[in-house]
Amino acid sequence: MYTDLELFNPQLFADNLGNKPVDLFRNVLKHGHTVLKERFQASKNAINYVTQRAWFIDQVLLQVWQQYCGDMNQDTIALVAVGGYGRSELHPHSDIDLLLLLKEPLADTTQIEKLVMLLWDIRLNIGHSVRTLKECEQEAIEDITVATNLMEARLLTGSEKLFKTMQTATVPLWSTKKFFAAKTEEQRQRHQKYDDTADNLEPNIKEGPGGLRDIQMIGWIAKRHFGATTLHDLVQHSFLTEKEYQILQEGQKFLWEIRCLLHLTAERNEERLLFDFQRTLAKAYDYQDDEAGLGVEKLMRQYYRTVKKINTLNDMLLQLFQEAILYTNVPASVYKLNKRFQIRNNFIEAIHDKVFLIYPFALLEIFLLIQQYPQIKGIRASTIRLILHYNYLIDSIFCQDLCNRSLFMEIFRQPQGLTRALRQMNRYGILPAYIPEFEKIAGRMQYDLFHVYTVDQHTLFVVRNLRRLFLSEHSDEFPFCSKLSKNIPKPELLYLAGLFHDIAKGRGGDHAKLGEKDAINFCKLHDLNNRDARLVGWMTRNHLLMSTTVQRQDISDPDVIKTFAHQIEEPNHLDYLFLLTVADIRATNSKLWTNWKESLLIDLYHKTHALLHHGQGYVLNKQLHIQDIQKEARILLNRLSFNKKINKLWKDLGDEYFLCSSPKDVARETKAILTHEDANSPLVLERSATKGGTEFIMIYTQNKDHLFAETSYFLEQQNLTIIDAYIIPTQGKYTISGYTVVGENGKKLQYKELVIEILHGLEQALTCDSDSSFDPITRRIPRQIKHFSVPTQVKFTQDHINNHTVIELITTDQPGVLSRIAQVFISCEVRIKRAKIATFGTKAEDIFFITDYENHALYSSEQLNCLNKELVESLDMSTTKIV
Repeated sequence: MYTDLELFNPQLFADNLGNKPVDLFRNVLKHGHTVLKERFQASKNAINYVTQRAWFIDQVLLQVWQQYCGDMNQDTIALVAVGGYGRSELHPHSDIDLLLLLKEPLADTTQIEKLVMLLWDIRLNIGHSVRTLKECEQEAIEDITVATNLMEARLLTGSEKLFKTMQTATVPLWSTKKFFAAKTEEQRQRHQKYDDTADNLEPNIKEGPGGLRDIQMIGWIAKRHFGATTLHDLVQHSFLTEKEYQILQEGQKFLWEIRCLLHLTAERNEERLLFDFQRTLAKAYDYQDDEAGLGVEKLMRQYYRTVKKINTLNDMLLQLFQEAILYTNVPASVYKLNKRFQIRNNFIEAIHDKVFLIYPFALLEIFLLIQQYPQIKGIRASTIRLILHYNYLIDSIFCQDLCNRSLFMEIFRQPQGLTRALRQMNRYGILPAYIPEFEKIAGRMQYDLFHVYTVDQHTLFVVRNLRRLFLSEHSDEFPFCSKLSKNIPKPELLYLAGLFHDIAKGRGGDHAKLGEKDAINFCKLHDLNNRDARLVGWMTRNHLLMSTTVQRQDISDPDVIKTFAHQIEEPNHLDYLFLLTVADIRATNSKLWTNWKESLLIDLYHKTHALLHHGQGYVLNKQLHIQDIQKEARILLNRLSFNKKINKLWKDLGDEYFLCSSPKDVARETKAILTHEDANSPLVLERSATKGGTEFIMIYTQNKDHLFAETSYFLEQQNLTIIDAYIIPTQGKYTISGYTVVGENGKKLQYKELVIEILHGLEQALTCDSDSSFDPITRRIPRQIKHFSVPTQVKFTQDHINNHTVIELITTDQPGVLSRIAQVFISCEVRIKRAKIATFGTKAEDIFFITDYENHALYSSEQLNCLNKELVESLDMSTTKIV
C-alpha cells in the first residue's frame, strides 16, 4: 500500500486533532498542496502529481468520514469517488466528485449535511450527490454522463457489498451498442462547440478536439466493450499498436503537464489555455523568443501537433470500435475498385496490408478515388493505420515520379471533393510529407488576435473558400464571386495559390516573396507551363495587394487605380486575385470580413477592370471624371433655379469632394447646402444607400480646426467605429467632411430613429463651443487586449503632388484611440484631410493625410517631431481600463 508521510502523516494528524478540526484540516490541505506544488515544479512529473493528490485527498476524506460518519451503520452507506477522482486522477484544482451511496433513504440526514458542510468549510472543491441504489439506477438510465461516472467509481470507505451491488446494477443498463452511440454523439456535440478544430487561439485542453476527454473517450469505450482497465489492454486486443499506445501516452503526459501548470498558474480549475497564461507556461517549458518565433508560439505549436495526433487516433479507434460493436453481424457489401482498393460498406479500404508498400503511389490514389466516388463515406480505420505507417515512403524520389506528380495534380483538377481530400491528406501526414514546406507551417500559430487559426488550418480554409465559389449550391453566399469564377479557365491554379500563399510564414523575410519561389518551383516540378507557373507565383507574391490597397489608399483617386492596375499586369490576373483575396480574408478571421470591405473590393475591381479594358465605363482622368460627376449631378438638379449658386458652390468645394461622391450624393448635398437656412450652424446629413452595411455622415460647417477631434470624440462616445473619413476645407470659410461608420461589432445601425438621434446629437456637439481637451473615453473591452499591446510606430512620407503629408500610424486599438490621435493633431496644429482606419485584431493601422493650418504639407522638422513625440506618449501611456 502506498504511503507518503511527507504528504500526510496520520499519526501527526491524530496528535494534533483537538477542538478546532476545521483549522487542522485546512492546514493539512494547505501543507499538502505546497508539497505537491514544490515536487511538480522540481520534476514536471504530472503523473506523480495527479496520482499523489488523489491519494492525499483519500486520506483527508477518510479522516473526515471517521470524525463525522464513523458511528453510522457502515453496512448501509458508502463513500465513493467518481469521475476523474474515481480513476485516481486529480489535478491541482480539479473537482473532487463524490457519491454518498445509501442502501435506503435516511430518516435523518443531519450527519450527512454536517459532513458536506465540513468539506466546504475546509475548502475542498467537491461535487457531490447523495443517492440510493434505486436512484443510481434511475439516474444512470436517464443520463449517459452519470452512467459513465459510475462506471469509473472507486470505493473510499463504507459498505463494499453495497458498492458492488451498485456496480452490478448500473453497468448493464446501457448495452455496448447504445453506450457507444451515446458517447460518440456526446463527443460530436462537444467538438462542435469548438468549431470541430483543435487550432483555436485559446483552446480547451480538456474538452476540445484532441484534448484529454478524447483520450478518456477511448478508455470508456474500451472498458465498456472489452472490460479493459488500462489503454494498454487495447494492444492485447489488437485495437492499438504499441506505437499508437505510446503516442496516446506521450500525448496524455504532455496534456497533463500543461493542465497542472495551468491550474497552478491560474490558481483555479481552468481548462482553457488563455492568453493570460500562455507566456507563463512557455517560460516554464523554457521556450525562448528568437528568430524562429516567439516562445509562446513554440509552446502552442507543440500543443497543436500533440492534439492533432490524439484527434487522429481517436477518430481511427472509434471507427474500429464502430466496426467491432455496431457492424459485427452486418453483412458486408464489397465493391472492388481496382487491384489496390475496394469499398466495404461505403468505406474505402486497401485490399491487403502491403498495398502501399508495393504501390507507393496508392498513398495519393486513395484520395483521388474518394473524390471520384462520392458514395465513399470515409477510409476504413485499418487502412488509415496503413497510411499513417507507410507515409514515410513519400520522399524526394517519390515526389519526382511522374505518376505521383500526375496524381497530385489530378486531385486539384477534380470537380468535387478537394477540400475533404486535402483535410484528410493533412490529417494523415500525406500533405506535409509531399510538400515539406507545408510541414513547417503545421501547427504554427501567430500570437495575435487577428489570425484565429494556425497557418496550416488557415491555408486549408482558404482553399475551401475558393472551392465553394465554384459550386452552384453556394452561389448565393457571394454572388459576385460566383459570377466571377466563371471567368477562371483553370481553377486549379487558384487552389495552388491558396495552398502556397502563406507557406513561407515563420522563415523570416517577406513570406510572400519566399512563397512565390516555392510555388513556381512546385508548379514547374508538376509540369505546368511557364505562364501558369508564373501566374501561381504572381498570386502568391501579391495575395495581400488588393486588401492593402483598399485598406491603406484612397481608391476614389484615379492615380491610385492607375498604380494598382499597373501592378495587376493582365486582365485575367484581376479575376484570380479578387477571388484569392476574398477567400484569404474570410479564412483569417470571421469578424474581419464585412459588407463594407466587400463593397470596397468590388469597387476597386470595377475601376481596375474598366482601366485594363481600355476605359470602358470609366475614364481615369481626374478632371474628366469630375466633369462627368458634375454633369450627371446637374441633370438631377435641373429643376432647381439656382444655377449660378451651384457653380459658385462647386467651385468653392474643390475637386476632392467630387472624387469622393456620386452624382446622386452631389445633387442631394448641393441642394441641402444651398437651402440651409442658418449659415452659422453645421449641416449634418446621412447619405442613403451607403456601401456595405455602413452609415455615411456628411458635415458641412464653418471652418473649425478641431472639427475632426470633436466629431471623432462624439462618434466614439456613441460606440461607433469610424472606418473611413475625409475632411476637405473649401476655398471659402467652410469645411465639408464625411465619415463612414459602423456600429458595435462592425454592424450597421439597425434603427432609423437611432441614426436620426445620432445626427441631431452630432449637430449639437459641433454647435457648442469647445476647447481642445476631452475627457478620456473609458469602456469595458476584452481582457485579451492587455496581452497584445502594440508599441506605437509613426512613419511620415511626403506627397508633393497633392501637397500633403501622409502619416502611417500603428498602435493598440482601444476605445477612444481615434479621438486621442485627433487631440495630438490639435496640439501640434495639424489639419486632417483624409483618414483610412483599419484594425487587425488588437492592432490599429491607420493612415492620415494631413496638412498645416495653411493647407500645406508638413516640412518643418519641429512639427514632425512634435507629432511623433506626442502620438507615442499619448497612445503608449494610455490609462484605458482593460478588464
